[in-house]
Amino acid sequence: MKRLVKNLCLSFSILTLMPLSAGATKNGNESSEPYDWNPVMEAIIEVESGGDPNAVSGNQVGVMQITPILVRECNNILKERGKKKRYTMADRKSPAKSKEMFLLIQSQHNKTNDVEKAIRSWNGGPRYSVRATNGYYKKVLRCMK
Repeated sequence: MKRLVKNLCLSFSILTLMPLSAGATKNGNESSEPYDWNPVMEAIIEVESGGDPNAVSGNQVGVMQITPILVRECNNILKERGKKKRYTMADRKSPAKSKEMFLLIQSQHNKTNDVEKAIRSWNGGPRYSVRATNGYYKKVLRCMK
């Protein structure tokens, strides 16, 4: 009887873990591999502010021109994940914290590490229009090359 219970537990564990190892970026599934977003972030920084941490345009602030809504979204993600860390509006002026927020947003809303989606949604929000974000997308791509 003990052996049967052991085998059932082992089988259940294997079946439970299988979907985690099946992900791959190429077919649209979540990627378990860390992605190097640095070239994308550096290009966005160049397009958004030219690297000026004190850049301000309306309610957008810092090197990545982060809005209060994005700060709130980052804090909601952190809360949902059970983390104690929270971002402030002043953190938008920190290039390092701006990059952290970008990475947090990608980890939550772009699990396939789609570069085009990352660029367009940074400019146009989660329900971006391809047409409306074309100019921005092309500028960022030029800066990446």
